[in-house]
Amino acid sequence: MTATFHYRENVLFCEDVELSRITAETGTPCYVYSAEALREGYLAYERALEGVPHRVCYAVKANGNLSVLRLLGGLGAGFDIVSGGELFRVLKAGGDPSTVVFAGVGKTREEIEFALENGIFGFNCESEAELALISSLAVRLGKTASVAVRVNPDVDAQTHPYISTGLREHKFGIDIAGVEQVYERARRLPNLSLDGVSCHIGSQLLDASPLLESARKMVALIERLRARGFGIRHLDLGGSIGVPYEPGETQPDLAEYLTAVRLLVEGRNLTLLFEPGRWVAARAGALLTRVLYRKRNGEKEFIVVDAAMNDLIRPALYQAWHEIVPLRKNQFGTIVADVVGPICESGDFLARDREVVNALPGDTLAVLNAGAYGFSQASNYNARPRACEVLVDGASWRIVRRRETLDDLIRGEE
Repeated sequence: MTATFHYRENVLFCEDVELSRITAETGTPCYVYSAEALREGYLAYERALEGVPHRVCYAVKANGNLSVLRLLGGLGAGFDIVSGGELFRVLKAGGDPSTVVFAGVGKTREEIEFALENGIFGFNCESEAELALISSLAVRLGKTASVAVRVNPDVDAQTHPYISTGLREHKFGIDIAGVEQVYERARRLPNLSLDGVSCHIGSQLLDASPLLESARKMVALIERLRARGFGIRHLDLGGSIGVPYEPGETQPDLAEYLTAVRLLVEGRNLTLLFEPGRWVAARAGALLTRVLYRKRNGEKEFIVVDAAMNDLIRPALYQAWHEIVPLRKNQFGTIVADVVGPICESGDFLARDREVVNALPGDTLAVLNAGAYGFSQASNYNARPRACEVLVDGASWRIVRRRETLDDLIRGEE
């Protein structure tokens, strides 16, 4: 549980809104986000970095709802994008393109042109071929592109292999052993401003040590590049620390980690960039789902709910753990059960062998810490319309994305 999602007399609230009031009007499944938690997630970075040249670029891939982007942009956030579609979302939400950093290993010609035409802050480049393409497109458009090479520092993030990105065997970045030569060759390309260095070793780090090791390597690299005559002005350290999901997990102190980074760059005339997504959005959201059936196979208990892996794929994809609690506490205690959805896959589960509330058909449950990589990874698998999204702010709430209809499923098809 969090301060944002909390019980009052056995009834679950988000901020000052009783969640059962929302489901009574919207139905389920439904994603609910707390504006207060989103603000606090972003402002925690701003407070810790006060007085240091910096930009906090929210990672749009974590949760790209237009109202979420508008809220964070209004606080001064920049944006980290990994596709042209995410840039389109930022622009539609009123975001400032000059605060946008474009990352990703497979940018297309069309996406790069779109970004150049809209005047984004810069590109985090992942290959020499990409540098050459950006250069040629910038020449044709009469633009100068600010670029930072994404460096693979060969640091083990010690996280799930699907979200670890900092080792030599990963597709991301350029090996630190050869990156100085890459900068030298890129120096000859026209219309590029080689003014940054970037790295991101993975998501969901609950130990700051790999992050600080990576930062130290980047600072040393910057000094070597400056000695070669490169005007490196900014250091992008990526997504930073993760959040605890499971009982017993603890997170590093964000302010302590950022203070350590500040000391590393002190006196070096560098602007720091960070790209948090999970930190800002995860704890701000919950997926609400209704119990459809109770089922027993031998000794195995199942709670069948109306949310599924198409709504929240993290448990199936990453073996992720999410706390599941009732919207109204009952008097029937707990059971050990699998919480599963209607998808025709054995991998369709929200929890396995979990001690959960002894919920009955018609009860509503909240899957917590689902604000990041929840709806953004949702699909229409099994021809299921995607859930609605709701934003709570104090005692008020509103639907910020309507539930899809059956007609939405076939839009664009012939």
